[in-house]
Amino acid sequence: MRKLLTVLVGFLMVVPTVAAAQPDTGRPGRPLTVMTYNIHHGAGIDGVLDLERIAALIETSGADVIGLQEVDRHWDVRSNWVDQPAWFAKRLKMHYAYAANLDLPPVKPGDPRRQYGTAILSKYPIKDFANTLLPLYPTGEQRGLAVANITVRGAKLRFTNTHLTSNNNAERLEQAQKVVELLSGSSTPTVLVGDLNATPAAPEIKTLTAAYDDTWAEIGDGPGYTIEAGNPTKRIDFQLHGAGLRPVRATVPVTPASDHLPVVATFVLS
Repeated sequence: MRKLLTVLVGFLMVVPTVAAAQPDTGRPGRPLTVMTYNIHHGAGIDGVLDLERIAALIETSGADVIGLQEVDRHWDVRSNWVDQPAWFAKRLKMHYAYAANLDLPPVKPGDPRRQYGTAILSKYPIKDFANTLLPLYPTGEQRGLAVANITVRGAKLRFTNTHLTSNNNAERLEQAQKVVELLSGSSTPTVLVGDLNATPAAPEIKTLTAAYDDTWAEIGDGPGYTIEAGNPTKRIDFQLHGAGLRPVRATVPVTPASDHLPVVATFVLS
């Protein structure tokens, strides 16, 4: 009996030690708020060019990482020749990367090149960035997939931003297929945002949602229409995500600052 008690006491002393020695694989989730917004080069439905009201909207949203489409850089008089991504980064005190899908020589020799494309703004440093041009048909406008790798409080995030073509379904489908191809093979938690110029039932969107979850379909309230801003009737602006990101909230703020409405979503990043 005394030997049995000795064994039991020894077992009880060992069990907590073994349990404590097991690695703690659970990591606390990191809240992450994301915005996607086609800013129409800063011109609102009232015809007024006003970057400040877009910046104020971003501030109010609390977004940590933002994907912007239709962003001018020294483009022309419509945007007062402003370097818009640099302006937003300075105004919001954020890091930024710019993808020039159109890149033209200046009007006057010695001036900056005229560029138009997409931008990524981030409260966190952008570790690396690349833009890959997407399939282009003869009558189309060059589009691209911008990819930024960002570390969010110790967790890796791959943030991607695109603007698919507006006037050719076949071209847009090829672009969507290329996006899936380019993003495949990575285990890094991925967010794909952008103006996809198609509604959820379109083949090109189904191509993307076969690989990534549609955040609005998961947790959005209502139709989530984003265009036209004054009387929206279609959802063509999306936030898609992969594993490692759990959406908890999604909204479409109402604003006259562009012809599109933005989409804001909050995730837990693990």
